[in-house]
Amino acid sequence: MVRSKAKREPEYIENVEIIDAGSEGMSVAKPEGRVVFIPFGVPGDVVDIEVYKRKKNFFEGKILNFKKMSDKRVEPVCQHFGLCGGCKWQQMDYRWQTYYKQKQVKDNFDRIGKIEYPEIRPILGCEKQFFYRNKLEYTFSNRKWLTDGAPGSHDEEACKGLGFHLPQLFDRVVDIERCHLQADPSNDIRLFVRRFTLERHLPYYNFRAHEGLLRNLVVRCNSKGEFMVILVISEENEVVRHELIPALEMAFPQIVSLLLVINPKLNDIINDLPFECLKGEPFLTETMASPRPGFDDLKFRIGPVSFFQTNVYQAERLYRATFDLADVKGDELMYDLYTGTGTIAQYFSRFVKKVVGIEYVEAAIEDAKVNAEINGITNCKFYAGDMAKVFTDDFIETNGQPDLIVTDPPRAGMAEKVVEQLLKIRAKKIVYVSCNPATQARDLQLLDSAYKVLAVQPVDMFPHTQHVENITLLELKAS
Repeated sequence: MVRSKAKREPEYIENVEIIDAGSEGMSVAKPEGRVVFIPFGVPGDVVDIEVYKRKKNFFEGKILNFKKMSDKRVEPVCQHFGLCGGCKWQQMDYRWQTYYKQKQVKDNFDRIGKIEYPEIRPILGCEKQFFYRNKLEYTFSNRKWLTDGAPGSHDEEACKGLGFHLPQLFDRVVDIERCHLQADPSNDIRLFVRRFTLERHLPYYNFRAHEGLLRNLVVRCNSKGEFMVILVISEENEVVRHELIPALEMAFPQIVSLLLVINPKLNDIINDLPFECLKGEPFLTETMASPRPGFDDLKFRIGPVSFFQTNVYQAERLYRATFDLADVKGDELMYDLYTGTGTIAQYFSRFVKKVVGIEYVEAAIEDAKVNAEINGITNCKFYAGDMAKVFTDDFIETNGQPDLIVTDPPRAGMAEKVVEQLLKIRAKKIVYVSCNPATQARDLQLLDSAYKVLAVQPVDMFPHTQHVENITLLELKAS
């Protein structure tokens, strides 16, 4: 007979000082030399904690009581702070958020990269610390999270919620009243849809039984204050089509694109489904200033599933910093790896000889081609396919030896074969843009045999979160 392990009793530790802010939004303490990760702490807090999870190299705990509050602590703005899973650093003064983001870059470079690098440049903070996102995705659920942590079992309507998934709970959502991430009338649009669907008793989705009509609400906007709304339902419905959609259109003239998606699948992926455009065009248009004066703004068409930087205000600073570090002269053949919808490629295109972009997602490459045409850009060529399989010797022979490579991979970083190819072709310069300094540091360590780091520039794209973008300029070492 196999005996189950006895459950460990929780451990309580008093007067623990929070000493750091770590990755994943956790704070860090080291009582008696043991590393404990604690959510919602701020360096300088002195707290009593409960240790509820023990791993080999670290523990996890939660704050039970404050003995002293840090002078770095501020009152969170959002009423949903600590529950919805986003904005994990909202309780920390923004000046200190940027300090710990910059520290995160340094710690990763020292601990993982173990390479020589110059002093890290001051992080480019975000002036717009709230209402900066241009896309939010909400979920309908028949099991919203109530204050006591358990949905009511007898009142079906009271259990309906429209908001964000609770962390690690696939079937529960926080019923959002006001989110501080997207500009108005984003909140009013969501509240209107919730109120209308509750009044009409339309079924919210049941993730356990895979039944119910209403599944997702996606709200996108651009810097001009125009909105795209995507409503996802599980099957055709007359009330949605002939009552909700017209009412939404009438109530919000800011909605210039209104789309309906029918998703009967067991998952929430809608990229492979048809989008029915019920108002306007199936896209928004965003503009971005040229990196050099005297040139027209760039225009980007953003469809319902297009990837575009979700903080467009800070994206301009990110791309401008990337451009400035590259210091192009005009005669470069540039490769843009992980090009997405070709934003960086087109940002550089007027100031280099030619740009070759590669991206895994074929739909993104189609967007890149459309945007190039809109902007009258003719010196960009885009390829779709697995980076490790496309970026080969034959590809280089066909497209030419690059002088400059800009790479902006996903959080997992670059595949090992891609790094090997970079070492083989030995472009004069690489500008590495990363949303994950840990995997960037790993890749830089692999590139260290041929490249030296000349500059490191962190950029804060997502205030009140632990996430930080980082740009690194690499130059080929002398033979």
